[in-house]
Amino acid sequence: MGELPHVTDSTKSDSSNKTYHCGTLTYAKIGLVGLFASLLWGDFCFTLMETVVPSILPLKLKALGCSNWMMGFILSTVPSVLSITVCPYVSFRSDRYRSKWGRRIPFIACTMPFLCISLAMLGWSSEIQIFLQAYFPVLNSYAPSTVAIGLIAFFMAMFQFYNMFVSSLFFSLFNDVIPPQFIGRFIGLLRVVSAVAATLYNYFIFQFAESHMREIFLGAAVIYFIGLGMMCFMVKEGEYPPIGCETDKDNRGLKGIRTFFKECFTHKFYWLIFSALAIISISYAIGTFEIFFRREMNLTLDQIGKMTAISGVAMIIAMYFGAIFIDRWHPLRVTVYIFVFSLIAIAMNWVWIFITLPGIYYFWLCLGGNLIATFQTALSTATGFPMQVRLFPQSRFAQFCSAQGVIRSFCTMGAGVIAGLFIDAIRYFCDRGDFAYRFNFVWTLFFFAVGTTLILIIYVNWYKLGGDANYHPPAPWSPKGMEEMPIVPTVGVQSRWLNIALRLFDLIMLISVLGIFPLMWWMNWQHAMKAFYWFAVLLLPLSVLAWLCWKYLERSIRKDMERARNGEALHNGFPHHGLLTAMGVKFLLATGLWVAQIIITVNMKMETEAVIFGLGNIVTNFLLVGSVWLFTRIERGHLTTLDKQLA
Repeated sequence: MGELPHVTDSTKSDSSNKTYHCGTLTYAKIGLVGLFASLLWGDFCFTLMETVVPSILPLKLKALGCSNWMMGFILSTVPSVLSITVCPYVSFRSDRYRSKWGRRIPFIACTMPFLCISLAMLGWSSEIQIFLQAYFPVLNSYAPSTVAIGLIAFFMAMFQFYNMFVSSLFFSLFNDVIPPQFIGRFIGLLRVVSAVAATLYNYFIFQFAESHMREIFLGAAVIYFIGLGMMCFMVKEGEYPPIGCETDKDNRGLKGIRTFFKECFTHKFYWLIFSALAIISISYAIGTFEIFFRREMNLTLDQIGKMTAISGVAMIIAMYFGAIFIDRWHPLRVTVYIFVFSLIAIAMNWVWIFITLPGIYYFWLCLGGNLIATFQTALSTATGFPMQVRLFPQSRFAQFCSAQGVIRSFCTMGAGVIAGLFIDAIRYFCDRGDFAYRFNFVWTLFFFAVGTTLILIIYVNWYKLGGDANYHPPAPWSPKGMEEMPIVPTVGVQSRWLNIALRLFDLIMLISVLGIFPLMWWMNWQHAMKAFYWFAVLLLPLSVLAWLCWKYLERSIRKDMERARNGEALHNGFPHHGLLTAMGVKFLLATGLWVAQIIITVNMKMETEAVIFGLGNIVTNFLLVGSVWLFTRIERGHLTTLDKQLA
């Protein structure tokens, strides 16, 4: 935006009378508390509404016999089309709108009733279908389920259209009314409130998704109308300066569009960023069908809701601590490491193609896996916006975020449909009904791997553009070719924590070898001789091989540490100490899940499944060794010093 509010602080002699300013708005402490409360209450209702729709509609559409590709079209393609067309227009008009109620709240308040009506109509789609077929005989030539699906598609499009007005401007409102010195703290609170809203819904409400869909949608609409209405009434926008750049012909009409594309899409570095994040978004398109995978694994809606809720509570805690390290380690570096290690977790879902456990066992194993991965997930969730802040030029930050959104929407526009067709194809070839949803991970793994590869290329190019100490965003519009921006110091490799990380990985590999012996004793005790045989002749030798590969890599890292202390040239670079430690803790805890998996399957006389779980652990160990080696190569020539600040 061209006219960000000017902010100053006024401090009187009495600290209790301290005031805070945002443009023409002035707040005392009590006023600031009231502002935060109003905005957070609005976000609570907004999050609740946005959680209800994608969690319940797939169940309703599947019950009506909707095909997977059509489900993807309704839930993914339509919102993407509206995002490309409606959001840019709404944002553009809102920036230039002036009224005594402000420039954001009028758009939110005027579209809110229509959004709530369409949300309620989604819940009443079956009743409306019965009414229409009773009074319009022409509709009787169609099956009731077909008419119901058509109504859901119509109401969903209507809902998404009006939701674009709110989602485009809701977060822009924060920038207009909150003093900038409190933005960081407010965003932290916002994430906590959003997580609380989603957790309460998943724990208490989601279990009734199939039996009380109508009541849930109606309740969400009422709460949203009251909550957002209160926020619009309580929050006051200030006065905005007149638009001052409309006389610039290069920023208007077709010339403005040309300027937009020239600045955003002429440098390879930004194309890499846009492409990587768009492809990562495509990998998430299969998430529409995740609930059906959970149901295929014998989970009830109550178990799914509680598992999501408990994981959400853990996420609230982890998010607070994770946010502390993102700036210290640099958000791009955090993203790169987390994405690579996430690929391992995604790939390991192959075991569920061959294994089916009773729902209660799968529930506890899956919940344990989610809790163990909480810190990793929190880091992944929290890095998105900070990474954009550190990579995009400040003078055109919103413009580049918009460009990224356009590319992402174009790429994901048909992703939901294609993901549905992918599931339908698997269903056709394996001919086992909902078993096809066990292959969801294949879609995620492929696109996530492509996106992660691009993120790695971005990381390498970021180093070439200056890295921690000297990165400045490329700027094709500047004579210098780059835009200067403040350098935020980051923490270099710390030898103490790197030693701890190496010991953690050493322990993982050692437990994977030594832990086989008591497990084989357990198999012998349970007369599971088939599992005993394969652990002895195959899994034990492979575990030893993985451990030896790790010891070789660990030895090379420690030799480089000694070279760094002596001021000698390194053969490779150092993997980052903090991220390696965090992932070491995660995978060390995951070895406990591996032991539990073996004990459960052996106790249930599922010997083949026990061998598959054991093989999965070995594959994980080899991938861990490969990931650490990859980072030593990528950091070669860059992270080469110990115990120093990088910038």
